[in-house]
Amino acid sequence: MGIVMRNSTTLTALSLLLASFSVQVNSAVYAQYSGVSSYRVPVPGVGTKIDYVGDDFEGDEWRFVHNMPKSSRELNERSNGPMAYSINRRWAEGPERGQPDVLKVIPTPSNGLPGSKKSLQITTLRSGIPGRNTNDVQQDDLILGIATRIGSTLQVAELPSCVVRVYLPEPSLWENRSGPHFGIRLGARTTARKPKEGFFAVGTEMRNEPYWPGIWIHFKSETSRGVEKDSAFLKIRSNSRGIDFKSKDIPAEQFGWWTFGMSMSADGQVHYFAKPGVEDLTKADFLISQFPYGYRAERLNSFFFNICNNNNGRTWSTPFVIDDPEVFVVNSSRVDQLVKRKIASQQRRTQRTTSSSRK
Repeated sequence: MGIVMRNSTTLTALSLLLASFSVQVNSAVYAQYSGVSSYRVPVPGVGTKIDYVGDDFEGDEWRFVHNMPKSSRELNERSNGPMAYSINRRWAEGPERGQPDVLKVIPTPSNGLPGSKKSLQITTLRSGIPGRNTNDVQQDDLILGIATRIGSTLQVAELPSCVVRVYLPEPSLWENRSGPHFGIRLGARTTARKPKEGFFAVGTEMRNEPYWPGIWIHFKSETSRGVEKDSAFLKIRSNSRGIDFKSKDIPAEQFGWWTFGMSMSADGQVHYFAKPGVEDLTKADFLISQFPYGYRAERLNSFFFNICNNNNGRTWSTPFVIDDPEVFVVNSSRVDQLVKRKIASQQRRTQRTTSSSRK
């Protein structure tokens, strides 16, 4: 099946008018918060899981084809194609910054999701421009494709959300550096007024504008000035002015598995959730809602992860582990049809290949 229902026993139907889009939804989908423009907040992970997107890493043949050198288009305008990809075609290299150096399926660390045997460890050494050590913090991207996988972005009226479990290792295993180490991000799209481009261009025009909301995990090393004890904290990207801000402290005693989620509502807000452990998110795990960069989201394009380190050619990044990154929609009828067409197309290609090999 391309999609499966999640938490269906908690769902009770009611009608809501969302941005002139009349749909049947469920009261368990929403949390109501004062001070959030009185707007109902979709809880990540409730609704219909798009099984065609996401990964559980349980397959015996999971492998990533790195295709070095990695892309560095954001830094020096070089894509260095072909892009890297996973053989299950669910993951791809980030064209702006390139893929992490090591993507390794490992036994799931203790206290992980029930039934999970395998998870993905993400580490990098040579972030930034290939062959150049800059001795500053750089990052690599690992992209879980949504639009590339189903052939369409998700619309905010469909109330999309993304959920992932992330393992924070014990403090001694972190790169000994205070600052950002790992990002859980969304590839969002909107339409924004921008200056016209070109040598003789004058004025502005409406253009498709990508932006990347997310939750960053920062480390506070006890070896840094003024820090008495190792800990971490979460930073939200971003407020309406494009400024990241601190959200939640994580003492070292709470290192281990965390569940992170982000959702979009039909008014274009992004909603951020996090909790220790691997249980499903609830309204109690709400952090904040924002219009990052002052934009109202229109579409969701991807779910991706950043890994950071000091790009000196010697210092490895912190070995983060992720498990079961998932994508959901509340209003699933359009997505269901897209997935069915994709699966049917794959089956036809397989049949043609099998028939040709028998001749």
